[in-house]
Amino acid sequence: MRVIIVLMLIGILVSLGSALVFIYRDQGQGKTRAVKALSWRVGLSLALFLLLMVAQHFGWMADRL
Repeated sequence: MRVIIVLMLIGILVSLGSALVFIYRDQGQGKTRAVKALSWRVGLSLALFLLLMVAQHFGWMADRL
């Protein structure tokens, strides 16, 4: 479970970084690549949030500090 969470967090950061690169390179021209990258980030964030809620509900996550 921990590996999936870390991979999703890395995916969110990569998507956010690629959106920044697209915004910087395009200089305001054609924002579709940046919008797609940010849409992926929102989708991955939502999926991660739902995964964490389901994992907590079913007890898939250990109660460790």
